[in-house]
This record gives sequence, structure tokens and C-alpha cells, in this order.
Amino acid sequence: MRREPERTVPLPASLIYQLSSYVERIDVAQVFQKAQPLQLELGSGDGSFLAQWAVLNPAFNFLGVERLLGRLRKLERKGQRVGLTNLRAVRIEASYLLNYLLPGRAVHSLHVYFPDPWPKRKHRKNRLVNESFPTSAARVLASGGAVYLRTDDADYFAQMRAVFGANAQFHPVETPEDLRATRTDFERGFQARGVPTLRAAYQLADV
Repeated sequence: MRREPERTVPLPASLIYQLSSYVERIDVAQVFQKAQPLQLELGSGDGSFLAQWAVLNPAFNFLGVERLLGRLRKLERKGQRVGLTNLRAVRIEASYLLNYLLPGRAVHSLHVYFPDPWPKRKHRKNRLVNESFPTSAARVLASGGAVYLRTDDADYFAQMRAVFGANAQFHPVETPEDLRATRTDFERGFQARGVPTLRAAYQLADV
């Protein structure tokens, strides 16, 4: 019996997704070639974490969010090098995307790793994970979805834990071992200098 040749899904011309509007919600179905649960990394750096994680989890779609085009291009090169069809990137401020462009209940997991700590007291208002972040995360997460956080900054870590601890929609959970083992570029550099990674994870209650 003759077997049909196996079909491969072609890569898009670019893994960097061009937003058609900055005021309308994104149609996630138009971003990816296949409908799968979505994981989102806010501030994807050079893409080291997200490209690895997308390889390990082909049953999910992954969107990396970065403001700097050079970093997005590094993520794109990593994704295209291994032929990822479940990875895309978008150039925009992470907080704006989270608050205004993502549809509700569209995200399975949010990853926020080593965001700018803004260590000076007068600059802390610029931190991504602030008092309003858990409410924004709760809006976009699907029922039972989770937020995974990492930082090297003890003060910022205390703030992360405080704002999620004050939100009754979330409860703390453990970070899975395979996720802990998948490191970012910043994390590898910190660990080489003996700087520990501070981690926390919070799951949204069923809604």
C-alpha cells in the first residue's frame, strides 16, 4: 500500500509578527499556524529561554515580547535555525501588550524572567511587576493558568511576592523541574558569577 509523503508545515517568512493595530485586541488565531495553548514571555531578551522551551513543548504556541528589535532578531534566528513553527515574536512594550492588546483568557502561562529591577526608589514605579500586574495577568490567563517569575534582585523579588500575595485570585505553586532547568541568558551569566536565581510561581484560581 502506497504511503502519502509526510507533509511539513512551512515556516513563515519572518517569526516577528507585525501588529496591524495598536488599539485593537490581537486575534491569536492569526498569529500562529496551528491552534494550541499559548505561553507568553514578557521581555524575552536574546530568546535563549523561549527558543529552548518551545522545542521542549511542541504542543504549545509561544510568543516572545521585546521592545528592542535586535533582541527579537536573535530570537527569530534561534527559532528558524531549529525550524520552530510554534514560536513568534512581537516588538512592543510588555505592559502595553498585557493591558490593552491581549484578549481575555487567551494565555496558558506567563513567563517574566529578570525584568529591569529599577533599583532606585524613585524609579520603582517603572517596574513591570507592580501592584496592578496580578490583575492584568488574571485578565489574560485561562482558568488555572500560571505566572512564573525569576529575578536576581532581592528587593524586586519581595515586591513580586507581595503583590501576588495580596491578590486573592492567585495562590503560590512550585515551578516544575523542567522549567527550572531551562535558563535564560541572564540567568546563566548570573549563575557563573555565583548570583542565585530567586523564583516564584502563582496559579490563577479556576474561574
